[in-house]
Amino acid sequence: MTWPSRSTVRCTEPRRPVCRPVCPPGRWLWLAGLLLCAGCSQTQPPPPAPPPLPAAEAPPAAVAAPATATARPPPLQAQPRPTVPPPWRHARDWDDFRQQAARRLLALNPEAVYHGPVPEPLLAIPVLEIELNADGSVRRIQVLRRPGQAVDTVQLAMAAVQRAAPFGPVAHLPRPWRFTETFLFDAQRRFKPRTLDQ
Repeated sequence: MTWPSRSTVRCTEPRRPVCRPVCPPGRWLWLAGLLLCAGCSQTQPPPPAPPPLPAAEAPPAAVAAPATATARPPPLQAQPRPTVPPPWRHARDWDDFRQQAARRLLALNPEAVYHGPVPEPLLAIPVLEIELNADGSVRRIQVLRRPGQAVDTVQLAMAAVQRAAPFGPVAHLPRPWRFTETFLFDAQRRFKPRTLDQ
């Protein structure tokens, strides 16, 4: 068996010159990275706002529904409770002071408290001892009882006390200037001072 000989036909296309880079390859990478970063820093202008509707023309969504459809009232939205604390009156004794302090805790932590009966079972029951200065500001908070589960409720209770401070003046009350509060936490990590539930 004989192999055919190779053809020696020349190519009719003209040869293209080989391009040689002017810069070394490292500079090209640097330049490409610079251009890429420059493209990222440009921000697109916000889309134009839709033109306002004429006052006489109602939007299509405001068209009344057919009479056969049952109209549902809009869902009730929870009204935020006022965050103005009740006025502090001169406390007769430590029991009266604790009652006022518990009401202040509720008033200044509206999103973190619940009202009504205490749920069964409770999530956690931390107990804090709050030591005060003569003007009612918080001097120190000590944890007397740390729950076995949901340990983060201790920090929630301490933060609630700090938000409610300062309390009323205590210079006229017997020393030591401190009181305890038990925080009854439900499953949503909302609390109720036990002083108001007795």
